[in-house]
Amino acid sequence: MNDTSAVEYRIAHLQEHLASGDYAEMGVRIELRGNSVLIAGTVSSAACRDEILRMAEDELAGLPLHEDLVVVSATAPDHPEELA
Repeated sequence: MNDTSAVEYRIAHLQEHLASGDYAEMGVRIELRGNSVLIAGTVSSAACRDEILRMAEDELAGLPLHEDLVVVSATAPDHPEELA
């Protein structure tokens, strides 16, 4: 197995781990970009983002990771929107 295949295998393993856990419904993508890995998408909380990044660092140790995870809250606003 060459280096790219090994990295793709590790990425697939992480994707399976995410899909089988509490993060299955999240819009998270994991892509090989050159010699680094991009983790991008939306998550429901900062804690969720931190946990996904922890799992990625464990599974993909030794690879440069770039993340673009956006926290999106589905809670109702606590004040009215002011329109100008």
